[in-house]
Amino acid sequence: IMNYKRLKFACYSGSFSMSVVANLSPLLFVTFKSLYGISYSLLGLLVLINYISQLTIDLIFSFFSHKFNIPKVVKFTPILAIIGFLIYSIWPFIFENHVYIGLVIGTIIFSAASGFNEVLISPVIAAIPSDNPDQEMSKLHSVYAWGTVFVIIVSSLFLLIFKNTNWQYLSLLFVLVPLTSFIAFYKVEIPKIETPEKVSSAGNLLKNKALWLCVFAIFLGGASESIMAQWSSSYLEKALSIPKVYGDIFGVALFALTLGVGRTLYGKFGKNIEKALLLGSLGATLCYIVAAISNIPVIGLIACGFTGLCVSMLWPGTLVVSSKRILTGGVFVYAMMAAGGDLGASIGPQLVGIITDLITANPSSIEIANNLKVTVEQLGMKTAMLLGSLFPLIGTFVCLRIFKTKQN
Repeated sequence: IMNYKRLKFACYSGSFSMSVVANLSPLLFVTFKSLYGISYSLLGLLVLINYISQLTIDLIFSFFSHKFNIPKVVKFTPILAIIGFLIYSIWPFIFENHVYIGLVIGTIIFSAASGFNEVLISPVIAAIPSDNPDQEMSKLHSVYAWGTVFVIIVSSLFLLIFKNTNWQYLSLLFVLVPLTSFIAFYKVEIPKIETPEKVSSAGNLLKNKALWLCVFAIFLGGASESIMAQWSSSYLEKALSIPKVYGDIFGVALFALTLGVGRTLYGKFGKNIEKALLLGSLGATLCYIVAAISNIPVIGLIACGFTGLCVSMLWPGTLVVSSKRILTGGVFVYAMMAAGGDLGASIGPQLVGIITDLITANPSSIEIANNLKVTVEQLGMKTAMLLGSLFPLIGTFVCLRIFKTKQN
């Protein structure tokens, strides 16, 4: 009898590992700047390298998943993550004058591991017999959200107590996460997962209209989630004049908390994924608009925080809908969905930054800002946040279109 409980735990620990990969570097940006003088542009490049590495794995598996022994790759992924974290942590001890090179190498390796997890863990969970697969997928993704909350709290406390000069030990501490995953996957049987027989089979699936609608939906969902996740800290501090410590605790952490609560609640009680996607998209649109136009800081903070609840099911929910609408393709479909989500998660926040800079640099913005009694920087960030509401708004209509498609 297959040990599904242990297999589920192994998948959950893989999802937890993804939250460490996504959040560790941004939490250490100030530390790297003060200790090594690394510029903000180079620090931001680490985030881009993270997404590019994951997107590369997504695309490889989109077309060549049939070339891989899926169970072996799943079991090898934690080892890859461990190697990445070790290089990331130990390199500065050995090459003190070339710290950034080690950060880049470590990031590439553990981000690739995160890409493997993203592509393969969802189909493993989907392959486990269940009375309610929607809830199982929601539980898996809730672990990522709770992992984010955990990483933020542990990292903040560690750096407060042991100071930023000991950041390498924090990174080494997180090696325990993929190590746990490796132990859990060891000798556990992984159910058969469908892959296209050859590249041409994947090409045929690309002609599926429902697939592209789902990829577009998860692109919009990924953008809706990541814009607020990555910009809420700066937005609360600069646009709403909330002190950073309060903004991070009651805004950023609240976002991650409500993200986890939303996925956990659906995992326990949810039954109608279509309704959850529609209400989530509409709710996220409303939260973005309120956060952008409100002049009352506490209302803007609450709107930012509760966006997490609204976007909580947009990514995992679209995965569930795609598995129901596209009955063939297996890993290929999940890889395409992962690519769409990662693309949205990288392009959305980048667009917000570009729009903010364009408005801030425009001379005509000064008069508009004065009339609205805000600074030019506040005008830029508020406008960008308002335009950010277009992602979940468009997502509402895309979801309605998907629901009209038939299974195939």
